[in-house]
Amino acid sequence: MKRRINKVAVIGSGIMGSGIACHFANIGVEVLLLDIVPRELNEKEQKKGLSLDDKVVRNRIVNDALTASVKSKPSPIYHKDFVNRITTGNLEDDISKVSEVDWIIEVVVERLDIKKQVFENLEKHRKPGTLITSNTSGIPINFMTDGRSDDFKKHFCGTHFFNPPRYLRLFEIIPGKETSSEVLEFLKMYGEKFLGKNAVLAKDTPAFIGNRIGIFSIMSLFHTVKDMGMTIEEVDKLTGPVIGRQKSATFRTVDVVGLDTLVHVANGLHENVPNDEQHDLFALPDFIDTMMEKKWLGSKTGQGFYKKIKNKDGSSEIKSLDLDTMEYRDRKSASFATLEMTKSIDNVADRFEVLIKGKDKAGDFYRKNFSALFAYVSNRIPEISDGLYKIDDAMKAGFGWEHGPFQIWDAIGVEKGIEMMKAEGYEPAAWVSEMLENGSKSFYTVKDGNTYYYDIEDKKQTKVPGQDSFIILDNIRESKEVFKNSGVVVEDLGDGILNVEFRSKMNSIGGDVLDGLNKAIDIAEKDYQGLVVANDGKNFSVGANIGMIFMMAVEQEYEELNMAIKYFQDTMMRMRYSSIPTVAAPHGMTLGGGCELSLHADKVVAAAETYTGLVEFGVGVIPGGGGTKEMTLRASDTYEKDDVELNRLRENFLAIGMAKVSTSAYEAFDLNILQKGKDIVVINPDRQLAIAKKHALLMAENGYTMPIKRTDIKVLGKQALGAFMVGTDQMAAGKYISEHDHKIANKLAYVMAGGDLSSSQMVSEQYLLDLEREAFLSLTGERKTLERLQHMLKKGKPLRN
Repeated sequence: MKRRINKVAVIGSGIMGSGIACHFANIGVEVLLLDIVPRELNEKEQKKGLSLDDKVVRNRIVNDALTASVKSKPSPIYHKDFVNRITTGNLEDDISKVSEVDWIIEVVVERLDIKKQVFENLEKHRKPGTLITSNTSGIPINFMTDGRSDDFKKHFCGTHFFNPPRYLRLFEIIPGKETSSEVLEFLKMYGEKFLGKNAVLAKDTPAFIGNRIGIFSIMSLFHTVKDMGMTIEEVDKLTGPVIGRQKSATFRTVDVVGLDTLVHVANGLHENVPNDEQHDLFALPDFIDTMMEKKWLGSKTGQGFYKKIKNKDGSSEIKSLDLDTMEYRDRKSASFATLEMTKSIDNVADRFEVLIKGKDKAGDFYRKNFSALFAYVSNRIPEISDGLYKIDDAMKAGFGWEHGPFQIWDAIGVEKGIEMMKAEGYEPAAWVSEMLENGSKSFYTVKDGNTYYYDIEDKKQTKVPGQDSFIILDNIRESKEVFKNSGVVVEDLGDGILNVEFRSKMNSIGGDVLDGLNKAIDIAEKDYQGLVVANDGKNFSVGANIGMIFMMAVEQEYEELNMAIKYFQDTMMRMRYSSIPTVAAPHGMTLGGGCELSLHADKVVAAAETYTGLVEFGVGVIPGGGGTKEMTLRASDTYEKDDVELNRLRENFLAIGMAKVSTSAYEAFDLNILQKGKDIVVINPDRQLAIAKKHALLMAENGYTMPIKRTDIKVLGKQALGAFMVGTDQMAAGKYISEHDHKIANKLAYVMAGGDLSSSQMVSEQYLLDLEREAFLSLTGERKTLERLQHMLKKGKPLRN
């Protein structure tokens, strides 16, 4: 049968339930969110004279939970309007409505008796063939279906989302003994294609894959920190971005997630894996017991491993927990010679070999930590998974690791890793040595652009499944290289489509990147059909290299600066006006110059998690790479549809003047950075490049013709200039903006009005670009602008323009 998901029911509206409901709403699915009925009135309801029979009371739990979820930060929803796709109700009045849905997801409390009771009630109303899954984080799947019908069992399994569902991409699918293969195949496809997840098929073992390895890793660190006499600051320094993990590293992450959540899973593992060779490691250290007793659970209770306090002068500071005295103290800085050796190594994978060679406490820490991890994951196959790549996928998607355990081991070298493990008293599983004896010297290999993993059962390298739907730049960069300089690599994606991949520091846009873009367009126009601009960095681009702008401004090299800005503008215009279609594929932070590049592409294929905006005001200038021109042009294009011309221009003026940044790609439509009917959003970032390529190819095959340069942009002259300046004067008079911000805003107003024209008229893009560049250059001569530029450079943020 052809299964489609048009409507889902989520049973349980807690943090996870509401988050899951919001994410289904994010992708356009209608959601029914149900929870229990309150058994007593709260104080507010009593004062209003309400009774337990009133609908507002009966739906209070679910409505309060959803409201709190939507207000939380980071937001679980891509756009505020998407909440309208969720209908709330309760499990007494509305349970019959589950007969109308295609998928029922249970997200109630982690108690088997309660889950079984919920399933019994649901089966009375569920129509045959409806998917029904449990979002359990560890209860055995087969225990839940006792007494259920054959149809229920056939369509039932575990689907474990990670919190928060919008941001963490791991989606574990845990089959029951009677789950049909069709259901499993469908859920894997749906999770990846529609929900944007990395769907991993897990075995029905305690904590499944992600939490089994993740909790082991954290508990191992809890014991190591005491054994080695380390501070929590030292551990967080060693387990953060330097090894490709989140900035919150270990202890800050536990504070955010909640210590009680971690302890719940750790206790479950300690109880349910008695034969695990590291069973004792899941026993809680004394300091964790103390913290649980004192309810120092992290952010939810105001203190955990870190505590924020307010001083008498109103300032605040963060205190750290001393694990020896169990008292809070001033935070201590942490520095290690080993880490200093990795500062010049940008590629995280290349750091691991250096880190384990360290002669200081950091080196000791990494050798102990990685040895324990490698031994543990090797011994979990085939217990929790038959494929080693699934363990790596789970840790990357569920815990935000840049590299999974087997990838880290490969980076160190399998044989070197074994030597290190034995020195630390660990032994790898027998299959690892057998792999080496069979001639495979690594867990992964790359062949013809595809990733292969060592298959333990077949004893050979096997292609990782599911790769046909995406393009991995790491796998093709060397073999498909067409052009390369210090800022970009241009790769042949096949079918006549080229890709320009930024390779500069933080993907900033400087002269080398602009040279590469122009060269790529030259090559594409001569020998190819289309061009994509995409990369696999953490961020698409945080903007132009303002370090270069600062140096030119300080030296007052205004002619050179004028040429540099014009080159930027001309390159953006080439993105718009070339004989081949251009597609931008932004993701993550896409700011300033990165946003301007997207504005000028023929089409944007944006990742849902794209945070984009023209933020130049923050460094004391206006967008100078065509951004101001383009936002004026886009306002002009709406005038025929809207008589209130000034209001439409004001929206774009404020988007720049307030340096607005979207919190998702969908919000970028509201800012007029993305255009409805032209640009699209991709939920799964792994598929983004392949989809961008398809659109470039489609435009080429449909007969792409270079657009005619615009000379029909309506500017409003003094009408707009006067209105905007009155507004900025009022803001300055009210002390809402500084004198310098007032000056920047007036410059922006002058450009977007088309200058001091007596009446509205039609102008060309070049006319606006010249005004834009002149305003940009004049602002770089301002002392306050130079101070802002210098401040950004000192903060280590030389790229946010």
